[in-house]
Amino acid sequence: MYKIVKAQQLSEKNFLMVVEAPWVTRACMPGQFVIVKTGEEGERIPLTICDYDREAGTITLVFQTIGVSTTKMSKLKEGDCFTDITGPLGRPSELVSMPKEELKKQKLLFVGGGIGTAPIYAQVKWLHEQGVDADVIIGAKSKDILILEDEMRAAAGNLYIATDDGSYGIHGMVTDALQQLYDEGKRYDRCVAIGPIIMMKFVCLLTKKLGIKTIVSMNPIMVDGTGMCGACRLLVGGEIKFACVDGPEFDGHLVDFNLAMERQKTYKTEEGRAMLAYTEGDTHHGGCGVCGGDR
Repeated sequence: MYKIVKAQQLSEKNFLMVVEAPWVTRACMPGQFVIVKTGEEGERIPLTICDYDREAGTITLVFQTIGVSTTKMSKLKEGDCFTDITGPLGRPSELVSMPKEELKKQKLLFVGGGIGTAPIYAQVKWLHEQGVDADVIIGAKSKDILILEDEMRAAAGNLYIATDDGSYGIHGMVTDALQQLYDEGKRYDRCVAIGPIIMMKFVCLLTKKLGIKTIVSMNPIMVDGTGMCGACRLLVGGEIKFACVDGPEFDGHLVDFNLAMERQKTYKTEEGRAMLAYTEGDTHHGGCGVCGGDR
């Protein structure tokens, strides 16, 4: 059992939890993820590590309520426990293996969309601890669902915020903010973009045009997290890869995002049925021939 020492609601659907997981903190690095499970028969949920404290033996996880399992997770409070946490899994960010002097020569930009801000923070904080500052763009639909602004501001060299509705920061998407920075004379050697697949796709289209090497994290399409289910199968430069074991980070200019978005729809129907059953509780009896409650 893995005790939750902090549980915080960041916005309507976004939650942060600090969890005791000493075995994970001994080896984890930015870019890696864990699989969490609530209950013996609970779903395995892959979550990128947002932060870690090796001395305290804790990891910080940030997640968004999407289906039944994440909704159940959001109900957990301080003192409750996850049944299982497996990790660290996946490959660390390639930045952690670069010599510090080489890192310091790089002009780095991170772009985070929505919940993708959390895994970006792990890398930006690690770089800051190495004496390397990076510029960061974080985006959200509106100010009220923006997450980790204060934490990111403390770690980033420069922080730029974009909101779709213009309620805070730059009015527009993260790509609008990136284009604006470029037009103002900002130049970058490398970009790391993490967020919804559609966001990463359009960031990569822009950075390819601007000549900026771009890394993306394909964690949004992971399901099992071990390579066994095949849900996170990708085409990267024409080669088959699996996000959970070969990544989750890849060269964004080589990823087939259209295929990834199609694969992301694989379990949409099952997730919808499960959420309906959970919401209706004891009143969910099926019989409509659509929801599956009678099976």
